[in-house]
Amino acid sequence: MRSVKILTDSCSDLMKELRDQYDIDYARMQTVYEGKEQWASLDFEYYTPKELYDIMRAGNRILTTQVPPVEFERIFTKYLDEGCDIVYIACASKQSNSVFTGMKVAENLLPKYPGASIYCIDPLNACAGEGILAVRAAQYRDQGLSAAEINEKILAERNNVNEFVTVHSLTFLKRAGRVKASKAFLGNLLGVKPILIADANGAQVPITKAKGRQKSLEMIVSLLKEKFDNPEESVYILHADCKPEEVEFVRSLVEKEIPCKHIYIGYMGPIIGASCGPDTIGVWGFGKEVTYRFEG
Repeated sequence: MRSVKILTDSCSDLMKELRDQYDIDYARMQTVYEGKEQWASLDFEYYTPKELYDIMRAGNRILTTQVPPVEFERIFTKYLDEGCDIVYIACASKQSNSVFTGMKVAENLLPKYPGASIYCIDPLNACAGEGILAVRAAQYRDQGLSAAEINEKILAERNNVNEFVTVHSLTFLKRAGRVKASKAFLGNLLGVKPILIADANGAQVPITKAKGRQKSLEMIVSLLKEKFDNPEESVYILHADCKPEEVEFVRSLVEKEIPCKHIYIGYMGPIIGASCGPDTIGVWGFGKEVTYRFEG
């Protein structure tokens, strides 16, 4: 059987620790600031997290791009040349067209590699939700599953990823066109913090609100607790340069409230960060099926 390479992209915010552990690579998107394009590195090679988010705190906008075709050509060719089949876990198609670009590039490349296959998967998730599906795909690979079998498994499990995120406001997400919201959420009421999920279609949607920052942090953990149903799964906490005491508060609350195998903590990278804005924080984990679909 052919070896399998698992790929994701800059939207996955998959920390280096896990990419190295599970032998996962990623296709790079780009940021655009003051007319300059820069690769969106998950290891913050070009900005530190503080530098990135301070740009936004100062009122500046950072634009983002999908994965360019040339980047797909680079990374697909690299692993096809090594004799690998490829499973690419993309950003949700509701939030990026990268999965479709990947499909097109794969279609053009595969005739040159008889017997090879590339699966481009819409995971219906972004950020850590996308990343943990890439980890799950790598675990299946390590169990000996083929690329085709991994594709089937991930498609069957993608709605079991649960995300609960709180932002200070919807301003950045609305500006980036990354959030679906009813009129009730469009205004930023003083002190009210929206809670967002990835719905069953992969759209980023607010589902409820909390009064005040601490209540919102408590709520995201409480909501994940309701969905989390397997202590052998891990919880992932990602944040956009939040105060250390806030990150620690969420970590300690998860540790107290949710029996789990491990708690991973990392930064939201340049693509997700540019869309959601500084001080965003969220929790992710596999659990009960996501069934909510935004209508509007």
